[in-house]
Amino acid sequence: MAPAQLLRAQPAFVRLLSQDARKKIESAVKSDPLVIFMKGTPQMPMCGFSRAVCQVMEVQGVRPEKMKTYNCLEDEELRQGIKEYSEWPTIPQVYLNGEFIGGCDIMLSMHQSGELESALDKAGVLDPPQPQTEAQS
Repeated sequence: MAPAQLLRAQPAFVRLLSQDARKKIESAVKSDPLVIFMKGTPQMPMCGFSRAVCQVMEVQGVRPEKMKTYNCLEDEELRQGIKEYSEWPTIPQVYLNGEFIGGCDIMLSMHQSGELESALDKAGVLDPPQPQTEAQS
């Protein structure tokens, strides 16, 4: 391939994720069963997509202490690095048991189809159902 063709085949800006940054992100991704890289915090999301992911998790019954979240707005290296690590261009990003699941649209789709509840249950982040008592029946 001619050099000009090679240059055109490459994105205009390529930033390689350093080994140190990759190790930090990998450690974070694997630190807990449910890890969310978002803009803001669950208590104060700073974008509608991050807010939607938090709301879906709440509707699914995931307690806040079962989620490990990282505010990508506080760390530019993390903000860019997580996109390179996952090869996914947007934030929020959701990981279950160390595996990238997707962003907001995928979470909403999985929620609507019932797949998300099953995945969260398998990851062990949902509380077991409480047995009904006679008074509840």
